[in-house]
Amino acid sequence: MDHALTSSSLDEILEQLECAQAFQGLQAASEALRTYYNVGHIVYHWVNSNGEPIGCGTYDRAWIDRYVEKGYLRADPVILGCSQRFQPVDWKLLDWSSKPSRTFQKDAIDHGVGNQGYSIPIRGPNGQFALFTVSHTCDDDEWSKFIEINRKDLLLLAHYFNKKALELEPGRKPDAAQPLSPREIEAMTLLAMGHSRAQAANMLAISENTLRVYIESARHKLGAMNTTHAVARAMARGVIVV
Repeated sequence: MDHALTSSSLDEILEQLECAQAFQGLQAASEALRTYYNVGHIVYHWVNSNGEPIGCGTYDRAWIDRYVEKGYLRADPVILGCSQRFQPVDWKLLDWSSKPSRTFQKDAIDHGVGNQGYSIPIRGPNGQFALFTVSHTCDDDEWSKFIEINRKDLLLLAHYFNKKALELEPGRKPDAAQPLSPREIEAMTLLAMGHSRAQAANMLAISENTLRVYIESARHKLGAMNTTHAVARAMARGVIVV
């Protein structure tokens, strides 16, 4: 499951997602991410404030129709398990012991969902619950390596998708952006000026570990995939000036 595209392509996908004006943009992003990660499927779905299910992703239409026809929402161990959790979940850790669960699992695999999965539960305003899922067909070792390498980016992607979905919900007022703290602004400014992390930490009279905390916090607030992306966003929004 090596990346099928260059690393810069992930930034391009995120920029396209940020510029999306309709839910079709989320669909296009999920398809692009499947290609980037070279996995079976990427899926994001949630229930909006009117109780209507909304989703995007790469599952085959035959599986989506089958899922609805069989009423699998009531028996899906992924939905049931993630609704009780706040942390990302490897499907292997869910309870598949009941007969309905095993039937569902076999049907899903038969429809190309994959024997491996990783779902990230997301909780938003007013009790909103969403899931961002990546699934694939491979052995346990290969899957464990994939998750170990990509779990941080997948977590950020999940929240990125959810943020955009909330923005696109009709009639919803946008949330105010989280401001960076003074220390976060200082750290990002020094990096934007071309200083290394070691140099920036020394100039701020803090340890590199502490600097890393500030950088990661700023990155999440800016919705960026990496430090370079975060610096670019901070400059574009006028948060930092170099």
